[in-house]
Amino acid sequence: MNIIFWGTPDYSVESLKILIDSHHEISAVITQPDKKRSRGSKLIASPIKKIALNHNIPVFTPNKIKNNISFIENLKSFNSDVFVVIAYGKILSSEILTIPRYGCWNAHASLLPRWRGAAPIHWSLLKGDSFTGVGIIKMDEGLDTGDLLLEEKVRIKESDNLHTLSQKLSILSSNLIYKSLEIIEKEPKAIKSKLSPQKLKDIEVKYARMINKEDYKLDFNDSAENILRKVKGLFPRSYIIHSGKVLKILNVRLLSESEIKKTDKTYAKRNINNIGKVLEIFKNEGVVIATKTEPILIKEIKLEGKNISKGNQLIQQLNLNKGEKI
Repeated sequence: MNIIFWGTPDYSVESLKILIDSHHEISAVITQPDKKRSRGSKLIASPIKKIALNHNIPVFTPNKIKNNISFIENLKSFNSDVFVVIAYGKILSSEILTIPRYGCWNAHASLLPRWRGAAPIHWSLLKGDSFTGVGIIKMDEGLDTGDLLLEEKVRIKESDNLHTLSQKLSILSSNLIYKSLEIIEKEPKAIKSKLSPQKLKDIEVKYARMINKEDYKLDFNDSAENILRKVKGLFPRSYIIHSGKVLKILNVRLLSESEIKKTDKTYAKRNINNIGKVLEIFKNEGVVIATKTEPILIKEIKLEGKNISKGNQLIQQLNLNKGEKI
């Protein structure tokens, strides 16, 4: 089939690669414009643009797609069978959705209708979901409201964070989008009968809003469970300010009951003055900090201007004594 691929971040790369290596033809790639990744830096192409150019695939990076007449006419000229959309970053308008012969197809990283929107993987971790997955939907004008063609469920492991879970779902997305295209190519006229409306599923509609700058800042005046979820769900960007510098918290764990009993006895009283206090230092592992609920162990950090550290190196770098506040 003749495909136009829409995508931008690393998450989209596996899907583009599997289609490039398939019998399908990628006639063009649409991705977000080059961006500056840090102050004063040069413009950097998206991961998808780099892959496309390496394979001599035409790339388009429109600043706007809605009511962009010349761009839309260009899209029509490719006479595409399908558009494949994987984390492109903008909502496609009705005038674009109607262009390809067999519609626009999106791989969405959640068990729809839970976590429609921009950051489904983040929010599945932030809310402590036990499962997530990928659904292939035929796109309509709503926000991730299309009917499902394929879906696969994935258990979220205790060890998962945003990076590891994104990698798993990226691979799953690529496999499912490939399977979907095989189904569409084989029986294009029968596709409508194979689609399942989201409303038939007994799942509450939830929206995964975009993550903003304020979300990344940790507060020890929060529950230990919420802090753990934020560290996982926002990896590697959750942080606190320590001694006037940004201290990124990369890995933490909750303490066992026996470990809690060995920490500062006054902590059990839930004294508000204890919040943020160093309760214990675990040799070779990290620093135990009081939160609003149970204590939490900081296992891995990145202090501004320093390399990632853990264990005794972390302990030395923070240079904190028991009873001090972080």
